[in-house]
Amino acid sequence: MRSNARILIGLVIAADIEVVKATFAAFAARDIEAVLALASPDIEFTAVTGEQAGRSEPYRGHDGMRQYFRDVASVWEELHLSPREFRASDHLILVTGRVSARSRSRTVSGSTGWIWRVRDGKVVYVRVYASAADATAAFEENDV
Repeated sequence: MRSNARILIGLVIAADIEVVKATFAAFAARDIEAVLALASPDIEFTAVTGEQAGRSEPYRGHDGMRQYFRDVASVWEELHLSPREFRASDHLILVTGRVSARSRSRTVSGSTGWIWRVRDGKVVYVRVYASAADATAAFEENDV
């Protein structure tokens, strides 16, 4: 019975990682409707772009995600995310990779990390970290 439970958990984690990958692909295409289809109506999303746009609170819900897309368009002339590694615990997914972004006043390029939570096939939580090391530390400490 235990091996069946482990197999089931492994399948759920694999499916959750596929949801995360699909969300990255939808964001890369700037397809807000595809992102919303993958996001829970009560999603909470904390992003560096929010800070750049003057936000002090996370983006919440589908309206918040629409605002995030508007903020990305207003803050960045270019924003490219390159997720490279995916690591899962029982309820969190750590993604590390690279970001490159350009605005009128600055260029950013370096490591970054994201912590995701997926429930019932929908993204319910995402936090973007300024570096892969920060995301990894939060993930390992379960400080989410």
